[in-house]
Formats: sequence, structure tokens, C-alpha cells
Amino acid sequence: MGVKGEDAEATAALSDSVIITQLDKIVSWGRKYSFFLYPFITACCGMEFMSVAGPRYDIDRFGAALPRFSPRQADLMMVVGTISHKQAPILVKVYNQMTEPKWVYAYGACTVSGGMYDNYATVQGIDTLIPVDIYVPGCPPRPEMVLDGLIKLQEKVVRERHVKETKGVSPVGEADDRIVT
Repeated sequence: MGVKGEDAEATAALSDSVIITQLDKIVSWGRKYSFFLYPFITACCGMEFMSVAGPRYDIDRFGAALPRFSPRQADLMMVVGTISHKQAPILVKVYNQMTEPKWVYAYGACTVSGGMYDNYATVQGIDTLIPVDIYVPGCPPRPEMVLDGLIKLQEKVVRERHVKETKGVSPVGEADDRIVT
């Protein structure tokens, strides 16, 4: 089954469980192709985001087609653009309102590291506020990089464990936190 860091007794108990294994694969496959996207767009990278969402690049192929307008309906937040310290509490509040499991996609140089705005008003990377799963730098990032980031996020989602295990066995995929394209 490939569970890391568990005792031999728990492995033996779960190794014969075909139902749990198959259920976990089905859940992973469903989550891989059905991202409920919440775009948190604040600046110029928003123009490039619109082109990625358009018919030429078509992020619908990766299961991220329709944006949600409530964070309670979303599991993927794409933070696009510069985040100021005034916007930081709003970003954290939106992140806390999202349902589990949730993923964060940092889109653009300003979101990843503050970009060219090295001053008192700009957050120097949103990972100082919320956990980030995918980093896509660029000013703005090319659509191909954005699509590559979505593919890497899909790979990460497939590696995660979704079915709760017994006897204190830790889930797979916790160590593989951050991906940079």
C-alpha cells in the first residue's frame, strides 16, 4: 500500500483492504479533475489569468473551469497579483472560509515573492500568510507555466491520502508540500 512511517501491525491490517485502497484511488481521481476554483485577483496578472481561462489555453481540460464566487464552495484558491498588507487579513479570512481539502496556487512574481515592490506596503510572498502548494513565478507568468502548475497540482492531489486510516497511521503526501514550476 506504500504508507510511510507506520508500524508493521498497521501495515498488515491495511494491506488486505482492497476496498479502502480502491476508494482512495476513486476519490483522488475525482479531486484531480474537479478543482473548484476561487480566483483572488488583485493586479495586472489578472489579464494573463483571463487568457489562460479562455478558449486558447482552456483550463477546463484540467478540471478548473468555472470560478466559484464564494470561498465556501471552493477548494483551490488562485492568488493572482500583488497583496498589500491591507489586503492580507482579507486573504487569510477567505482562505479560512474554504472547505477541506484546500490548495493555494501562487500566481505571479508579486504573489510569490513581492515582485518589484520591495516596500513597507506589500506582502513579500503570500506564504508568510497562508500555506502555498504551487508557486508559478513570472511577471506575468506564461500560460504554459500556469498550465504546468495545474498539472503538478493534479499530481500532488493524486499522491495525497483521503481515506482516514486506523491505528494512528500517518497519511502519504504530507512531506511533499511545495512545488515550484
